Amino acid sequence: MQGLTTNLVLGASGFAVGDMIAQLAFFIILLVLLKKFAWGPLMGMMKDREDYIANEIETAEKSREEAAIQQREAAEELKKTRQDAQSIMEEARKTAAQQERDIVESAKKEAERIKVSARQEIEQERDKAVQVLKDQVASMSVMIASKVIEKELSEKDQQALINQYINEAGEER
Repeated sequence: MQGLTTNLVLGASGFAVGDMIAQLAFFIILLVLLKKFAWGPLMGMMKDREDYIANEIETAEKSREEAAIQQREAAEELKKTRQDAQSIMEEARKTAAQQERDIVESAKKEAERIKVSARQEIEQERDKAVQVLKDQVASMSVMIASKVIEKELSEKDQQALINQYINEAGEER
């Protein structure tokens, strides 16, 4: 029996079974203590870190979506602005074309008015010149008649007298 107790204490390979059981008990106690005091807080920190990263990813995703929405809105606004600018330019072209037509029409009317006015002036001057010429012819006729009455002239003298009075009338002008 003594050999059997020695075997239990030493074991088959020379290890003490009691020491092993004590070490196993200490190991289990150590595992329980580690789980309670180290593993729990470590897992809590890991969970907090995981939540923080998930929250950051979610925030980044929301920011990306908002940026995409703002980019689409900016593109739409730019498109609308370009369309507005195009319509303003088209309206300006139409206005310029209308103003050009108005200016040309006004210039044509003014030119026509000036032509009519010039024609009227020409006619008035022509009428004055004709009247002056009639007056001169009448006065020459009277002078010729008075000269003829004063002296009896030959046909040759009459022609010379007419030419003389015509020349004098031309010089008076």
